[in-house]
Amino acid sequence: MTAPLPDAAPANWVDRHAPAALRPWLKLGRFDRPTGIWLLMLPGWQGIALAAAMEGEAPDWRWLLAFFVGAALMRAAGCAYNDIVDRDFDAQVSRTAGRPIPSGQISVRQAWAFVIGCCLAALCILLVMPPVAIALGVGSLALVAAYPFMKRITWWPQAWLGLTFNWGALLGFAAVSGGLSWPALLLYGCGIFWTLGYDTIYAIQDLEDDALAGVKSSARRLGAATAKAVLAFYVLAFICALAAAWTGGLGPLFLPPAALFGLHLSHQAARVRLDDPQGALALFKSNPLAGLALFLALAAGAWGGPQGLF
Repeated sequence: MTAPLPDAAPANWVDRHAPAALRPWLKLGRFDRPTGIWLLMLPGWQGIALAAAMEGEAPDWRWLLAFFVGAALMRAAGCAYNDIVDRDFDAQVSRTAGRPIPSGQISVRQAWAFVIGCCLAALCILLVMPPVAIALGVGSLALVAAYPFMKRITWWPQAWLGLTFNWGALLGFAAVSGGLSWPALLLYGCGIFWTLGYDTIYAIQDLEDDALAGVKSSARRLGAATAKAVLAFYVLAFICALAAAWTGGLGPLFLPPAALFGLHLSHQAARVRLDDPQGALALFKSNPLAGLALFLALAAGAWGGPQGLF
């Protein structure tokens, strides 16, 4: 068994069970840290659930499966691309110095081949979608390409990650409905604020190393106000989720699981501590549960009597 990277679970399946020759590649795609797959996939599932609920239907499992596979592939490609661009920064940060590229396990040329292969596989999934969804999928590449550079030019790379990671909400909605509408845009806004909150929490782990390396982050910019800002981001996320459900005409069964979503976010915000990087990682890793609660709320909104929350 190889040593896990600092932000991977000690008992992760890659270090324990994957063949030794595959471990650097799986780590390049962050398959030893599956939280990111969930966080990229769930906005797509939420968009699928919202579009289906507006028609009084359950989410189609085939779309859910397609978005799971697509999210795993694109997250792997995005992480590898990010590591190519950030290889010099990563070598200066203790949490990232052991990643495959800065540690020399995988060359930059090999990493590019990995990125291209994952993108081509994801393209096969995208091409079965309606034209609007295909255009959205292609358009997302600009967001992905720009993301690694945001930490060099703005204190708010977490906001750009929100734009990027939650594009799947628009894509999932368009895949089911063939277009976009206000409920989808409001759900996208919910995801942006949600990501801004949880990735600010994640950035607490690297406060000292980022300062030494000259890397910007919302956690560094906010400083002592980080906990209050995370709460504000999460309140805005919850408001946008309610607005998406209301404009989409979802039924009252949306509300109980949506309340769980809100409670989970408030629980996180109440426990943010700048001097507790391990606690920050644990809070970050809990976010798939929050996203799953919102997905279930949107799916449940298809039922419950006359449509409309009020």
